[in-house]
Amino acid sequence: MNIHLQLWEQDFILHPSGAVYWPEQEMLLISDVHLGKISHFRKHGSAVPSKAIAENFRKMDLLLKEFDPEFLVFMGDLFHSALNMEWELFAEWISKLDQQIFLIAGNHDIISPLKYELLGISMYSSLKIENFKLTHHPEDSQHLFNICGHIHPGYKMRGLARQTLRLRCFFLRKQQLILPAFGEFTGNYFMKPEEEDQIFAITGKEVILVN
Repeated sequence: MNIHLQLWEQDFILHPSGAVYWPEQEMLLISDVHLGKISHFRKHGSAVPSKAIAENFRKMDLLLKEFDPEFLVFMGDLFHSALNMEWELFAEWISKLDQQIFLIAGNHDIISPLKYELLGISMYSSLKIENFKLTHHPEDSQHLFNICGHIHPGYKMRGLARQTLRLRCFFLRKQQLILPAFGEFTGNYFMKPEEEDQIFAITGKEVILVN
């Protein structure tokens, strides 16, 4: 189940995949996919199942089918490191899309922008749309609302019997929304919310407000 938010007179849909859809702009926002990370781990002997590679593409396909956006924005760290076999899979996947695609460069995005240009992807350090600034790293944008990624926010939900669930989450501050990592095997940084912050945890197929 999605959660609908209104931020600064704009509507946003928080999806259990970790993506955000912005209806007024017909824009799908996805952060921290880290394509290539699974192949990198497998190359160095980690026992990561190869089917996890296909899972990233399967989830993105489902999102594009559900929302049919005009624009697809990757909010940084689209590819984890240098080129590997997943780049060819990504190039094939991109070739089948008709959306306009943007990449906001993250710290892991070391592949040449020329490679992305050849795929029809426009690369930026940030994007300003209406009163919103889209970045990879969280920023204090003064008079703009910041939507970002990078942190891989997570939340520890504790039960009455002292059991703990470690969940990905959307982390909402007064003037900032931090998206969870979209990719498989990306890890979490567990956030400690302050009084005015809101945590929207992802539990299976739902997004829930937990504080």
